[in-house]
Amino acid sequence: MADQRRAGLIQVDVNGEQQDAKGAFTYNLGRPKREAIVGSDGVHGYKETPQVAFIEGAVTDRSTLDLDALVTVRDATVTLQLANGKRILLANAWYAGEGTVSTEEGEIGVRFEGGSADEVT
Repeated sequence: MADQRRAGLIQVDVNGEQQDAKGAFTYNLGRPKREAIVGSDGVHGYKETPQVAFIEGAVTDRSTLDLDALVTVRDATVTLQLANGKRILLANAWYAGEGTVSTEEGEIGVRFEGGSADEVT
């Protein structure tokens, strides 16, 4: 029987440096968003608007993490390795989060944005 794992363990790398990923991450490949154009006589078609590609979640702070370097990163390669074997690759990315750290669990919210992302299986 084929591997049935669909979710769970993930890995996040920024410029090849593995981060301590925490919790749920979300991502968007940055493909155009389609929305219906509706007239009084029915659907006329659709329009496309751009979306930003992103990888977003939280990482845990550690003594060797350079927070300043993380929150000022630009032109980076960010990868999100999923439990199902897929890898999301966001090239030419920049940090787009706030850089706020919660001391209760050492949690840093992270958001990386770029022009587009690719899904590699």
